[in-house]
Amino acid sequence: MSGTNTSQNSNRGSRGQGGGFRKGPGGQKRPGGFRRQGGFRRREEPKTDMLALWVPKTDLGRKVANGQVTNIDEVLLRGEKILEPEIIDKLLPELHDELLKLGTTQRTTDSGRKMKFRAVVVVGDGHGHVGIGSGKSDEARPAIENAVKTAKRNIILVPFGCGSWECGCGTKHSLPVEVTGKCGSVKVTLRPAPRGVGIVGNSIVKKVLAKAGLNDIWSTAKGHTSTKYNTAIAVYDALKRLSNMQSHRDWSEE
Repeated sequence: MSGTNTSQNSNRGSRGQGGGFRKGPGGQKRPGGFRRQGGFRRREEPKTDMLALWVPKTDLGRKVANGQVTNIDEVLLRGEKILEPEIIDKLLPELHDELLKLGTTQRTTDSGRKMKFRAVVVVGDGHGHVGIGSGKSDEARPAIENAVKTAKRNIILVPFGCGSWECGCGTKHSLPVEVTGKCGSVKVTLRPAPRGVGIVGNSIVKKVLAKAGLNDIWSTAKGHTSTKYNTAIAVYDALKRLSNMQSHRDWSEE
């Protein structure tokens, strides 16, 4: 009986049933019986290998590949349209992406219902460059990759400033003026905040503004804000309107 009980206890510990422990690599114990939390993790492929195989198809892409264009800000200020995501990989190597939403969509066909994955991704370098995109595919990983490529093509330049009358420090930690963006029923207003306030808003607003590199913002969101895609696009639309504004002096002087 003692030998049987010992074998059962050892098997129970190895299976990790009932919140037990399971031995991992190197004999270390880790909790078993539960799925690892933290959401979907995408394996990032080396950008150097992708750029080595890149064959530019546009005039801007050929100029970037030949080294004639080395600054992404000049491209964005001229209003040139970016049609190849490899341009962003070349000029913004420190760009990071974050998954905002991964869901499924269905459409009815003659052969029945067809399901696809839909991903919404935000990309940014934390220094004034941000983009949002969505993508669809039959599998989750290709959908995320398509969304990342779309977000890179939608990169915009966000001007920084200190537009809050409560601050006046002169550093670039917020926005220069108040701006409003809209998508569907969602309407988001971004107001400059004094230094040290942080980003005041829901989780989607915080993620988009953090990718842009903004530190202190007051935000107001109205409408059906539970729709993450519309909320993210509304924030992006507000930042895009700010980048398209014409001023009699440079935003850096604000």
